[in-house]
Amino acid sequence: MIEAKPSSKTKTRKEGEVDRVYRLLKTWLMECEFIPGQLLAEVDLARRCNTSRTPVREASNRLVQDGWILSLHHRGYQVTPVSIKELLATYEYRKVLECFAAEKTAQVASSEDLAQIRDIVALESDRTADVDRVIEASDAFHLAIAEIAGNRRVIAQLKLTLEYVHRLDRLSARKERSWIPHGEILAALEARRPSETRQAMATHIDYARDRMLRLFAP
Repeated sequence: MIEAKPSSKTKTRKEGEVDRVYRLLKTWLMECEFIPGQLLAEVDLARRCNTSRTPVREASNRLVQDGWILSLHHRGYQVTPVSIKELLATYEYRKVLECFAAEKTAQVASSEDLAQIRDIVALESDRTADVDRVIEASDAFHLAIAEIAGNRRVIAQLKLTLEYVHRLDRLSARKERSWIPHGEILAALEARRPSETRQAMATHIDYARDRMLRLFAP
């Protein structure tokens, strides 16, 4: 007897559900609705995502590969704890990407581009803004510079890197509400001085790294 194969429609629907669950879980991880070290059970995740366990299992396997969670082998999953080694590696890589983008942007940015960056800096400088708004503005600032620089590979890699940084920002906001301003980077961009912009970005990222180390070092 020939076994019926799932139709392409069924396969597409299944893949779509896995993608939906993956995006949901990843968002919750980034926003620290699940905190580092927390144990996660498939049945609970399925209930929360309003789906069956199969899409949760497949989405979770992707999150394991991406480094967001750890598989505990038939005992569920654990949210990946903050690792100092991983933190240092992330900021080292981020520095390479962003220093390149900053220097390039100082060379190619139009007046409209600079106005966009200026508006973002104004948003994050608003002392009445809540944590969500400040973190979103910071992410937007760094991505805007990469996008203006125009290197698609740098943009793609920076987006992935900033997802991890976003989680650290969320966690650090629970320990200490202080933000690192982008004024010096903006000033160097407006002066159209590539080497100064690169240095301002390097200093900014080093400061951010040191702050995270102070907050998360054992």
